[in-house]
Amino acid sequence: MIFNPYYYFETGCAAYLLGCGTLGKCAVVDAHERDLDAYIAFANEKGMRITHVIDTHVHADHRSGGPALARKTGAAYCLHESADVALQFTPLRDGEEIELGNTRVRVLHTPGHTPESLCLVVTDRRRGTDPWFVLTGDTLFVGAVGRPDLAGREREMAGILFDTLRNRILPLPDTLEIFPAHQAGSVCGAGLSGKPSSTLGFATRWNPALSINDREKFIEYVVREIPLRPANMDQIVAANIAG
Repeated sequence: MIFNPYYYFETGCAAYLLGCGTLGKCAVVDAHERDLDAYIAFANEKGMRITHVIDTHVHADHRSGGPALARKTGAAYCLHESADVALQFTPLRDGEEIELGNTRVRVLHTPGHTPESLCLVVTDRRRGTDPWFVLTGDTLFVGAVGRPDLAGREREMAGILFDTLRNRILPLPDTLEIFPAHQAGSVCGAGLSGKPSSTLGFATRWNPALSINDREKFIEYVVREIPLRPANMDQIVAANIAG
């Protein structure tokens, strides 16, 4: 497997390129519009074709480069099937597996930050059948969880986020590495670590939100910790919905 993170420390964002160098297929996750040529150049250098461009959710803090990258490369632009956007996209369904040569990506629908949020569980079949890492989008960060207020129903969404974390994320293996879409510097959650990645076991031990086992107490904690809304959020969301 080839795995290349792209970190944007000034905004606390991350994008990822991953795939199979042997069979020449890869995907870009949470692409930024300013780096389209960099993604394409790296894939070409490694002899890979970008077949999928995936956004883990409709972003509210930056313009997505996903639709434009898909147009430039002929790749499928993918969102969870519940995404309410005006542009055409390839719908991803919970439990679906994306084949990238020897790299396999399993889709998990993980609502809470937004209704359409998803995580991607990645397996390198040349290593074995157990998953290697999970791209957690804005569902789970190092040291924090995603803010639940972007859909305007913060208490309802915080409860959904609690259920998602308990029922979809925490049952995954403790050894699984987690690579979120943001780190410190982002306003998509409160208390994000400067570490761009971790393991699920470390998160379970040290993430304060994951230590709260009571649903109502979790809701109170997450709602109380909501940071200020991103600047120009409404315009950014409108642009990403329109593609």
